[in-house]
Amino acid sequence: MKRQLFSWLRLSASFIILLMAAIAVNQLYSLSLALNSFIPYSGYVFLAMWGIFFAVTLLYGYRLWSMPKVPPLADRVGGSNFDAWIAWLGKSLAVHRNHPEGGKKEHDLRWVKANLKLHEVDALNATKTVATKNFFIGAFAQNTSYGTTTSLMNNIKLVWSIYAKYHRNHSIREFVRLLRSVYECLPLSDFNKEELPAHIKPIIQCSFSNTLSSLLPGGNLLTPFFLNLFLAGATNTYLTCLAGIIASKHCQILSLEDKDEIVQQSMFEAAFMLREIVKECNPILSVTISNAVKKAGLESLDTVTAPTSGSGLAQDIVSHLASSLRNIIMDSGKE
Repeated sequence: MKRQLFSWLRLSASFIILLMAAIAVNQLYSLSLALNSFIPYSGYVFLAMWGIFFAVTLLYGYRLWSMPKVPPLADRVGGSNFDAWIAWLGKSLAVHRNHPEGGKKEHDLRWVKANLKLHEVDALNATKTVATKNFFIGAFAQNTSYGTTTSLMNNIKLVWSIYAKYHRNHSIREFVRLLRSVYECLPLSDFNKEELPAHIKPIIQCSFSNTLSSLLPGGNLLTPFFLNLFLAGATNTYLTCLAGIIASKHCQILSLEDKDEIVQQSMFEAAFMLREIVKECNPILSVTISNAVKKAGLESLDTVTAPTSGSGLAQDIVSHLASSLRNIIMDSGKE
């Protein structure tokens, strides 16, 4: 069923492209005839220029879409095809600017591993930066199309930046394959319910940590609200960490053994990175909510009218309570 669907999509896309090309050629030919009626041979020059433009565009698009010839992946380190894979990595990998032997022409296994480690550090830093942004996007724009779209675009940009860091020559087709591999490793991509507890565990651990409980603003009344924001931000951050680390692991594969361990290693590193990001973001989130609550409280209390000579006892009590609460909030804000 899946293969038939992709075949139908390819056939439909080919038909639409050919139809648009026929319409474009017809319009250009008609315009060239009109130009020839004003200036002789100008229509032929016009068609020649457009022909060169289309040829260059197709050639450049083919180079971007075409994938490099990749040798088969070795079953283990030192196994069959391993030397060919290392030789291909040595040619395809971008040389890191801090590599101590960056100018070396022959790239052996030690050179490749050192280069991969340097790129991994940059990839982790980029992942942490994007995951921190997605924490606040998930917290304040949760369950909205804006928050979902923004987080998704940030994750796609992150995977592209990691791919671009590792590879010397870039291929759109190869990037799409990497993006698909990353998505297939994320939770709920195939709705495997058995994997959910392992992914939820680090988020829950951060939710009930001592650091979080000490930062809850405004007492018990705001605890559910703050916890809801935190859970949305932490979940968004965990998925971003997982996507970035998985993309980096895919670019570092040396054998089939490494490929089989990508998900488990990425889950461990993503949980560790999540704790670091939470420690940095929780104080900011707590202070932001506290200040917003105090400001909203003061503005709400300012709307309470002062008692007048004709007001009743209830109005006097409400005004007195509003004045007292206003003074308490202002004093706590000064502290």
